[in-house]
Amino acid sequence: VQLQASGGGLVQAGCSLRLSCTTSGRTLAVNVLGWFRQAPGKEREFVSAIGWSGLAEYADAVKDRFTISRDNTRNTVYLEMNNLKPEDTAVYYCAVDRDRNFGTRRIWTQYEYWGQGTLVTVSS
Repeated sequence: VQLQASGGGLVQAGCSLRLSCTTSGRTLAVNVLGWFRQAPGKEREFVSAIGWSGLAEYADAVKDRFTISRDNTRNTVYLEMNNLKPEDTAVYYCAVDRDRNFGTRRIWTQYEYWGQGTLVTVSS
């Protein structure tokens, strides 16, 4: 399984970006797809995840600003990011979980496949 993330860039605070992550290799329609991020000098943190049914969850820091969605026909997961803040600056990674278990959606070690990351930089 390979994941290709795109959509990052440099934006000003208050602006929006849409990240995409396309998977290939096998059908992942029943897997949990997640987004994590890692800022310089910080640990990787959960951003959002979406189950096969469309059930989604968000970290408190991004709730009401970010929206995750998936298109199983295109094997793609999206992260719409609105009202970006400087503290959102990080490398964003998409991932596919190992056990198809939405219960462990926030735990990065439960994800088996990872994209290469796309850098989001938000200036103040």
